[in-house]
Amino acid sequence: MGEPRIHKNGVVDVEFGEDVTLVEPVNLYGCTLGDGVFVGPFVEIQRRVSIGARTRVQSHAFICELVTIGDDCFISHGAMFINDPFRIGGPARGDQTQWKETTIGNRVSIGTNATIMPVNICDDVVIGAGSVVTKDITEPGIYAGNPARHMS
Repeated sequence: MGEPRIHKNGVVDVEFGEDVTLVEPVNLYGCTLGDGVFVGPFVEIQRRVSIGARTRVQSHAFICELVTIGDDCFISHGAMFINDPFRIGGPARGDQTQWKETTIGNRVSIGTNATIMPVNICDDVVIGAGSVVTKDITEPGIYAGNPARHMS
């Protein structure tokens, strides 16, 4: 029988601002965290992610490559970011040219268990718990549902 490859969780090649708080266990690598960022336990933040000042990332969130999050944001428990939109009918299987970027503005709150596809979200937006964001959001407000829609 063969031996498994074991990848240990931890913090590797991370650029930290001042006064950053991490609650272990976390898996952070190749990302940038601004001043005053809080990262709760059981969070993974991958390379080429940038998180702005005073943003809070709660437990069990997953932030994949190619995500930029602005200042003063709140990423709730279990929020998931997706960079592979399955444009070829299935997973890109390592073909990172198929991946897309996500940009989150300032003062954006993303609810528990929300899923964020590769989109752009403007400043001052609230995404409801369990919502799936499939399209760009260009107008401040509250969005909820699957797919997420503006709540008037």
